[in-house]
Amino acid sequence: MNYRKLFKEHKVIRDLSLVQFISYFGAWFSNVAIYTMLVNFGSSALAISVVTAMHFLPAVLIAPFSGAIIDRFKIKPLMLSLLIIEFFMTLSFLLIDSKEQIWLLLIFIFIRMSSASMFFSTEMSLLAKLVKGPALQKANEIHSIIWSFCYAFGMAVSGVVVNYIGAKPAIIIDSLFFLLAIVVFAKINFVVKDSKITDKFFTIIKDGFIYIKSNKILIHLILLHASVGLTSFDALVTLLAKNEYKYVIAVPLAIGISNAIRAFALMIGPYFLGRFANKNTFFYILIFQGFAIALWATLQFNFYYALIGLFFTGFFTTVIWSYTYALLQENCEEKYLGRVISYNDMIFMLSNVVTTIFIGLMASLTSLDIITYIISSIFILVAFYYKKVLQWL
Repeated sequence: MNYRKLFKEHKVIRDLSLVQFISYFGAWFSNVAIYTMLVNFGSSALAISVVTAMHFLPAVLIAPFSGAIIDRFKIKPLMLSLLIIEFFMTLSFLLIDSKEQIWLLLIFIFIRMSSASMFFSTEMSLLAKLVKGPALQKANEIHSIIWSFCYAFGMAVSGVVVNYIGAKPAIIIDSLFFLLAIVVFAKINFVVKDSKITDKFFTIIKDGFIYIKSNKILIHLILLHASVGLTSFDALVTLLAKNEYKYVIAVPLAIGISNAIRAFALMIGPYFLGRFANKNTFFYILIFQGFAIALWATLQFNFYYALIGLFFTGFFTTVIWSYTYALLQENCEEKYLGRVISYNDMIFMLSNVVTTIFIGLMASLTSLDIITYIISSIFILVAFYYKKVLQWL
């Protein structure tokens, strides 16, 4: 099973992938505009980190509720409603004009990213219901490539747009991506079994927690997947551009180019490494991820050298994301997929939040390269943790 065959045999996967690309690109396109506004407002490193963390925090807070909603309600109307909310919240960013309004920006980001998080979890649950086996693994890889590419490359393109036409026009363009995603998604036809769960809302939530608690392997796989959150480098890239590289290149361009290089690595990594990812080799992929982050730390003194390190940092990330996600899906009963995936995303996003806040707090205490070395060391520890988990797989 390859990507071309998957798209040929499963048209719905192809159509959903297009929606993924448009909506995920939109979800991250306005980030450079937001970060540039924060820099122009004279915001502190901690304020930048808090705004960055708010992109991940909603998934942590709403996961128990979103999981129950996903397992209880019809998927297509739910996903369409979530896209509409993202559209309106993106337009709301146009209301922000000063750092005194950052609290309002945080509210808009929270609502938008809550919708984006639930959309993501719903789609991952849907994929596991539409295809199985090798097709599911390939669908996951495609999804992770699209997510990773849009996560970084959306900000890269936005960096150029913001630099030349400004933050507010970039936000308007971003809203149009969501409008297009709504139109495309509304035309997709797919058939999945309607949920037979009729329990009360909080009973569904409780049942999901009990299921995970009784299946220890799910807990370990959730923690392994959360390790990808250690690569949440938005705050680090922004601080490097703000503190180190602004004398070499404009801040929006520094953020944009850095994310473009990372996006390229995130996109091509699975093509080279995906076929080699298995239970025995995954340990070494985690080790290489740790070494790649250390290389980036070593080269951060120079913007152009740092791009080399940033490339290798992204090269292994997508495979780690997709492989750990596939392990989780394969070890979960279908009736619990929505809740398990939502709780998994909760821990994953919590890892992103902790990493981001850690970077913001440590930036006032030590250098950015030391912070990066610490993150690389944690990845080495994760590799040996996987060695322990392997005995249950």
